[in-house]
Amino acid sequence: MAPHILRRLRQRVALAAVLGVLTALLSAVTAAVPAAAAGTYQQVTNFGANPGNLAMYVYKPANLPAGAPLVVAMHGCTQTANDYHTNSGWQKFADQWGFAVVYPQTSASNNALSCFAWFDSAKDTRGRGEAASVVQMVTYAESQYGSDSHRVFVTGLSAGAGMAADLLADYPDVFAGGSIASGLPAQCATSQAAASSCQTSSQNLTPAQWGDKVRNSYPGYTGPWPRVAIWQGASDYTVYPVNSTELRDQWTNVWGIGQTASSTRTLTGNTTESLYNDATGKPAVALYSIAGMGHGLAVNPGSGADQCGTSASYFLKSICSSYYTAKFWGLDGSTGGGPGDPGDPGSGSLPAPTGLKVTGTTGTTASLSWSALTGAASYTVLRNGVKAGTSTSPAFTDTGLTAGTSYSYTVVGVDAAGKAGATSSPVTATTTGSGSPAACYTDNNYNQVVAGRAHQSGGHAYANGSNQDMGLWNTFVTHTLRESPAGYFVIADSGCAA
Repeated sequence: MAPHILRRLRQRVALAAVLGVLTALLSAVTAAVPAAAAGTYQQVTNFGANPGNLAMYVYKPANLPAGAPLVVAMHGCTQTANDYHTNSGWQKFADQWGFAVVYPQTSASNNALSCFAWFDSAKDTRGRGEAASVVQMVTYAESQYGSDSHRVFVTGLSAGAGMAADLLADYPDVFAGGSIASGLPAQCATSQAAASSCQTSSQNLTPAQWGDKVRNSYPGYTGPWPRVAIWQGASDYTVYPVNSTELRDQWTNVWGIGQTASSTRTLTGNTTESLYNDATGKPAVALYSIAGMGHGLAVNPGSGADQCGTSASYFLKSICSSYYTAKFWGLDGSTGGGPGDPGDPGSGSLPAPTGLKVTGTTGTTASLSWSALTGAASYTVLRNGVKAGTSTSPAFTDTGLTAGTSYSYTVVGVDAAGKAGATSSPVTATTTGSGSPAACYTDNNYNQVVAGRAHQSGGHAYANGSNQDMGLWNTFVTHTLRESPAGYFVIADSGCAA
């Protein structure tokens, strides 16, 4: 064989050996790095009695930790749960920030157009119909996935948004926040005949009258109210833009704040964001108005951090509403509501005050104290979620209260720059005297829930109103509950004067 041919043959053999080694190494590396695990989207059956005849679908990210938030996402008319899951963008942020998404689904057997019945008081009120079915889905998810019962949120489009608003009013003890896209105020209509008027014209109600529709949905409730985002296309001629104004009036009134925006800014997609802050400076209500957009959910397809969704029928290219909603709720780990921007009034770094306790009550006052918080220049005291006053010391006396009434208090530290920190755990103070007549009920936790004096979540029973943990939801744990005012229950095992 010629020398030059022999050299080429040796070179080819050497090259083949090198390629073989590289291939082996690549295979080893590939085997050592597992593929990214995918989440699961599936239907869930037997989640409860299901009085509303709904179907339940769930998206659960891979490696979902216990104690994660939970989002309930409700489709619009003529749509399905799968449409909403595929196009809304919620899956992206469920994977990214770690939370499960429940997708309720109605059908033509409930409504000819597969609309949720936001206008039917037999289906959209507390403990009844579709509203009760959705809450059963929440309870199931909390039990099966270990979801945090204090971080449950609901969102929806069109009729789904109308039902989301009703759920926020019916179950403020279940939902920490909501988002209403091209939707209606809570309990705007009580019949299908009245629904069209709500969709297309002003109802000429004052903010207080709108707020009463929420307060009357769960009489006696005195706990914290959900934080609400409102999304509206300015060129929507299916659900007219007046609904977004009425929604803003409704929920700002519930929060006890004015209808003048605390701040306004312009976002992508011709979107104007208006924030309405609570007493601590944290946005309680957010209104997003999108110039030129019609009836649908705003999405912004793409791979950017603030992009999501797929353009489709009623999924309109503009801005990723799911991203800004998730930020508003704090699902990204921020304080929420800014949407998490540095310098947002509610984004202070102070931790929650500890040691909050009731030091005394009279017929008209409640005195509180807590541990001093390093870095706090002052404190804001909230009564039933609304600012009661401020203090520069770790003590406060609230005045002008009603005799024989229970109030829920929390405290927030405020730093020298005026930024509010995290909120303390609540305490309940009950004024002395004979205000509303009290009633006492002694029974096991199971029967207390069945009687409507408590509710169950994650296998535990919680007193309605005060939300006090009563322990396991079964017939073996017994408590005495004191009711005052009507619908507000506190544990009174040590003695209960009716």
